[in-house]
Amino acid sequence: MIRTEALTKIYGTGEGSVNALNHADIQIESGELTAIIGRSGSGKSTLLNLLGCLDTATSGRIFYDDTEITSLNDTGAADFRLNHIGFVFQFFDLLPELTAAENILLPARLAGKTPENYQSIVEALGIADRIDHYPSQLSGGQQQRAAIARALINDPDVILCDEPTGNLDEKSGEEVMEMLLKMNREQGKTILIVTHDPEIAAKCHRIIEIRDGEVKI
Repeated sequence: MIRTEALTKIYGTGEGSVNALNHADIQIESGELTAIIGRSGSGKSTLLNLLGCLDTATSGRIFYDDTEITSLNDTGAADFRLNHIGFVFQFFDLLPELTAAENILLPARLAGKTPENYQSIVEALGIADRIDHYPSQLSGGQQQRAAIARALINDPDVILCDEPTGNLDEKSGEEVMEMLLKMNREQGKTILIVTHDPEIAAKCHRIIEIRDGEVKI
């Protein structure tokens, strides 16, 4: 379970400060598929980055079950993210100098793990015949599949997706969304999806709306 208490993020100081997230209280149950919606600049990605230990809160707390991640130091937060959280980004964020296989396996190597699920993941995602290619040699859909495989390689408890279909054509976007739905349905993964697409949001168990940094549940 993920829980936040009065989670706040302010960028800048003084008159130029921006309250990106304001005292957000949310609770997401294990195995839940949740959409986070709102206009551009409303605070959606800020919330996701805080939940994923990619940014630090100005105030408030975040709990993953009994672990308060907002109290962790930089090393502790990085370790928690590496072992418990998978990220899927809109622009894939694959390292161009590494092959698909090397990109996928990078989190496992950083964690000192030898993953036993690698082959089953790339086969399930339909990229087993493309893993020796570099990102520039892959289509957008194939790059996103590789990014999803990378997010799964350490068998995380939670998968955070920031507009995972936003940079894909309609067919590839539908395929990627179906993969996420299947992971939630068959593996019980807790998945949060930031999206502008009402069709994607409608497929989730629950929708959290953010307006000007305020959470509307």
